[in-house]
Amino acid sequence: MNVCIVGTGYVGLVTAACLAEMGSDVRCVDVNPAVVETLRQGKVHIYEPGLEEMVRRNAADGRLSFTTDLAEGLDGALFAFITVGTPCAEDGSCDLSYVHQVAREIGRSITQRTIVIDKSTVPVGTADSVRAIIKAELTARGADVEFDVVSNPEFLKEGDAVNDFMKPDRVVVGTDNPATAELIKALYAPFARSREKLIVMSVRSAEMTKYAANCMLATKISFINEIANLCERVGADVRDVRLGIGSDHRIGYHFIYPGVGYGGSCFPKDVKALIHTSRDYGYEPQVLTAVDEVNNRQKLVLAQKIEDHFAPSGGVSGRTLALWGIAFKANTDDTREAAALKIIEALTARGMRVRAFDPVAGERGRELLAGNDLAEVVDSQYAALEGADALAVVTEWNQFRTPDFRRIREMLSEPVLFDGRNLYSPSIMAEFGFTYHSIGRR
Repeated sequence: MNVCIVGTGYVGLVTAACLAEMGSDVRCVDVNPAVVETLRQGKVHIYEPGLEEMVRRNAADGRLSFTTDLAEGLDGALFAFITVGTPCAEDGSCDLSYVHQVAREIGRSITQRTIVIDKSTVPVGTADSVRAIIKAELTARGADVEFDVVSNPEFLKEGDAVNDFMKPDRVVVGTDNPATAELIKALYAPFARSREKLIVMSVRSAEMTKYAANCMLATKISFINEIANLCERVGADVRDVRLGIGSDHRIGYHFIYPGVGYGGSCFPKDVKALIHTSRDYGYEPQVLTAVDEVNNRQKLVLAQKIEDHFAPSGGVSGRTLALWGIAFKANTDDTREAAALKIIEALTARGMRVRAFDPVAGERGRELLAGNDLAEVVDSQYAALEGADALAVVTEWNQFRTPDFRRIREMLSEPVLFDGRNLYSPSIMAEFGFTYHSIGRR
């Protein structure tokens, strides 16, 4: 199987490495020469557990290569994956400019039968526009080259993406061409040895499936956060409520962890994009709108708790907060839409100093906070505590789960801890003498 991957971001590089791992000959194309050179040196420009080792191994074995030349990448390739970014536009819609640019370049470059696979997260109808663009470029060239465009959305979790690709729950393929479906089935056969995992449907249904999946998961997160906020007000404990509802197999325990809201490159963007698509078709998506609004509010719940705690003693201005965790979740360096950044922005706007630490996303955080004189990023979790009036835990990194509480208490000017991920037991915090604030628990 000869494969071309256009775009070496999170989705593209994981897809390329995993396909190469199973024996495919994969060429990755990226417009950034610095990224290509870094990958050729065996270094990975994104953080994903297990990815760098896989990239190095397959590059050394000759199954994985990198280039800035799309024509070179497409030479001899049956499959061409589009895995470029689809950022959120100002109006909430999905920006398809990168996808369409790749489609134009493919139309200008292909010389043999090619199956173009949309793996980027794209709105319903994108495959139609990609097909039209490629066809127009072929016509302009006067070339008669057979091609097909299918949808094959990714369902990868940041922090566990390699495992998700190697052992997928399902492989969704949108195509009306049975021959194309069989070829894609052969490509993914090594990942479906225990059972059939390929689900073939119409192109538009596949495009919709991706958005529906992410929006369903985002809905569960916003729902449990709504319940957590209500639990605080009525005197219930969201831990017990979660166990009570999660034991129902129709609900389950996944994605019902209360906290500081969802972030990252997928859920915020995809919820907004589906809201925009709905309105384009004359339908007001009330549930999705509420999911988005609840999440935006939840990102500031911890900041509000911090302000409320210090309000009786003069407010947060002039005080210092130690903050653990900048990435939007553990096991990634992704800070896009991270709650930590919203919390830092809100508190420093009120005059509070924030000293933050993240074991992986620290450098990214340092770059993003460079213009904020009241925020700094340090290189160790306990260094963040020096001179601080309180500690806030925002990302659920494993090294934060069982810290040295005596050391924390001794380093803080006041034993105050704000737990945005409910990592700690209120009773244990009380034994250590902390004033402890969490989510959905009194």
